[in-house]
Amino acid sequence: MTLRYVGAAELARIRAIEGQPVGRAAAFADACRINTLYMIMRAGSGHVGTSFSSIDILSWLHLELLGPEDRYFSSKGHDAPALYSVLLGTGVLDFELIHGLRRLDGLPGHPDVLTTPAVQTNTGSLGMGISKARGFVLADRALGRPGGSVYVLTGDGELQEGQFWESLQPTANRGLHQITVIVDHNKLQSDTWVSQVSDLGDLEARVASCGWAVGRCDGNDLEAFSGALRELGERAGERPRMLIADTIKGAGVSFMEPYELPLAGDSLYDFHSGAPSADQYERGFAELRERLDRRLDALEVDPIELVEAAPNAAPTASVHEPQRLIGAYGTALVEQARNDTRLVVLDADLSLDCGLMPFRAEFPDRFFECGIAEQDMVSQAGAMALAGLLPVVHSFACFLSTRPNEQIYNNATEGTKVIYVGSLVGLVPGGPGHSHQSVRDISALGAMPGMAMIEPGSEQEVAQAVEWAVREAPGSVYIRLVSVPWELSFEPAGEQLVAGRGRVVREGTDATMVASGPVMLTEAFAACELLAAEGLSCGLVALPWLRDIDGEWLAEVCGGVPILCLDNHYVSGGQGDAVLSALAPLDRPSRVTKLGVESVPVCGANAEVLRAHRLDAPSIAERISSFTSFLPPGQKRGER
Repeated sequence: MTLRYVGAAELARIRAIEGQPVGRAAAFADACRINTLYMIMRAGSGHVGTSFSSIDILSWLHLELLGPEDRYFSSKGHDAPALYSVLLGTGVLDFELIHGLRRLDGLPGHPDVLTTPAVQTNTGSLGMGISKARGFVLADRALGRPGGSVYVLTGDGELQEGQFWESLQPTANRGLHQITVIVDHNKLQSDTWVSQVSDLGDLEARVASCGWAVGRCDGNDLEAFSGALRELGERAGERPRMLIADTIKGAGVSFMEPYELPLAGDSLYDFHSGAPSADQYERGFAELRERLDRRLDALEVDPIELVEAAPNAAPTASVHEPQRLIGAYGTALVEQARNDTRLVVLDADLSLDCGLMPFRAEFPDRFFECGIAEQDMVSQAGAMALAGLLPVVHSFACFLSTRPNEQIYNNATEGTKVIYVGSLVGLVPGGPGHSHQSVRDISALGAMPGMAMIEPGSEQEVAQAVEWAVREAPGSVYIRLVSVPWELSFEPAGEQLVAGRGRVVREGTDATMVASGPVMLTEAFAACELLAAEGLSCGLVALPWLRDIDGEWLAEVCGGVPILCLDNHYVSGGQGDAVLSALAPLDRPSRVTKLGVESVPVCGANAEVLRAHRLDAPSIAERISSFTSFLPPGQKRGER
């Protein structure tokens, strides 16, 4: 397959078209659509639907409106590929970065102010945009700077976040007329139609009632959009402004636009995230190129010339079938629900990503779609538990462990049982960036009273963990699931899950590594092999429990050798701390060294990210080999 993109010189040629700003911006937007599609295909992931719905808006703002003192950012952050393509196309970013979406030292999956010029603020966790905009304007006032305008793009699914509504009134109260919010109202959120999850009602009236000047237009028609934006500014006075831009998700590629998607709560939009197939790429590219050439012809400009490029090399095929924990979880959940009619499922607009489609299909009356509102979802679950149900709550771990943390604690104080299942945990996938790389969820939930915490390492262990959580756990449980299919380098566990204990995967006479989850277990096992070649005998214990570890058992199986805890999590507050706590009361606790994430996660391909954080097998082996405190004086490797 050959990929194509519009080069920097051709984009400059489009920008230089004179006399027709709307036609020029529309042509530029389609050129940026071609480049956005290229970037997502080359990366193998990204959010094409929301990038395409918003790219006309971004093109107009950056070509025709934004001045040197103005700020623009997207509150949702999912549309980062669209923003990057526009910044590349206007020369703000080095054009060679077009090849580096979601790669190390490239363009992160969600915006990052520390790595990407012209990015105003980090986004990815939804609902923060207006609050951030207010902070910028108030800072200008406090510092006596004239400042400029602040333009914020939000998604419409994002409007389910409570922070959005909290931010409206104080912004109007302070008369922050410098702020213009544009709602990319494409009618679809991650999974399905916004109206089928949490209908926005009369959005214009609701926002206007908070003191905002509000307008509405077709956001993919630049004549209508530019006129509406101008008119809104003329009548706003000292009020902040909001323009509701009715857009189409996937706009510009016919089969990505949801015209055939039924207006129902169980409809699933196919192009929210991920890369299209090769056939879809070819069809989409052909549509975009044809329309761009028509636009240029109408502007009396020569057709576009494209640059061809090969996609990234395909990954090497695995020798063994990878462990697919999310699919295994969905199967195990259905199995438990068949035997326990109290079990109900709550989801935060991530039913596909969290493996809930089988449950929703079999038990539609026991499935509750809560939308992008984790706090609301968790409090519902708490009341359900008080009323006699067994609620199982789902979201990405980065959001589930933190945004509703107070609500989870409230549920815990009520002494009920709620099962929380966080997916997308740890450093990988590395493409989405640090807003989605959940490396603080263990610490965020570690002090919840009575809560057990489990990170399964295989499909079989997932099934065991779900069964234990439903049938045996005396209180609430947090199940931590790696979302990426991952190949284990050893046979999965066969024995029954025992609270606080794990499994000895490999014996060692010099040291023992302790880890959970398929990513760290696989890297640890490979590190043991590398160390063995150096004459160091290192064992491995697969320990799925993240707190309440059986210290006596662990000390016995480790046999007094030094223990190295590997965490797919920040070192502080991870499983290593739980191991230390378990061993501390013993008469002869082992020496424990903690290895884990020590800085904000980098964005990139999975192998790049693990290597950058020194948590890939060669780095682990090198770090362990360099330790001098393992062996007592005079003792040789392999001796005890």
